[in-house]
Amino acid sequence: MLVDFETLPEESRVWIYQANRSFTKDEINEITSKLKTFIEAWTAHGKDLQAGFKMVYKRFIVIALNQNLNMATGCSIDASVRFIQELENDYNVDLMDKMNVSFKQGEFIAYKPLVDFKQMAKNKSVSKNTIVFNNLVTNIAEFKENWEVPASESWHSRFVK
Repeated sequence: MLVDFETLPEESRVWIYQANRSFTKDEINEITSKLKTFIEAWTAHGKDLQAGFKMVYKRFIVIALNQNLNMATGCSIDASVRFIQELENDYNVDLMDKMNVSFKQGEFIAYKPLVDFKQMAKNKSVSKNTIVFNNLVTNIAEFKENWEVPASESWHSRFVK
C-alpha cells in the first residue's frame, strides 16, 4: 500500500540506497513509476505493507515501511532487494555497495570508495565538518536528524580528526 513518505510514522523503518552516479530526469521519472508499482504490490505473507519512498539529490532512493501496521518479513525484504537489483541492471548503476561513501563537496554530491575517503581524510581533503550521508540510519526519525550530518557525528568520524 503506497502512501506519501511524509505521512509515515517517525518510527517507520528505512532502507537507503545510494547510487554511484546521479540519475537523469528521465531515469528519475521511470524509477519513480517503478517504485510506485513495486510498493503498491509489496506484501508480507499476503498482507499489504504500508510504505512510501523518496528520491533525494537525484542519487538516493529511500524506502520507508510503517512496521506498526505490518512487519517486513524475510520474503518481503528479499523482494525489495530483488527490485533494487533490477534497477541496478536496468540503469547500469550501483545501489547496493555499502563500502562506498557519499558526501557533499559544496553543492556537489561526491561518491567514493571507502578506501579513497580514508585517504582523503588523511590528506585533509575531507574533515570532521564535511557533510556525509549516514546510510546506516534505521527509521524516519533518524533519517531526518542523522542522515545528512558532519562526519564527526557519523560512523565516518573514525576516519577524520
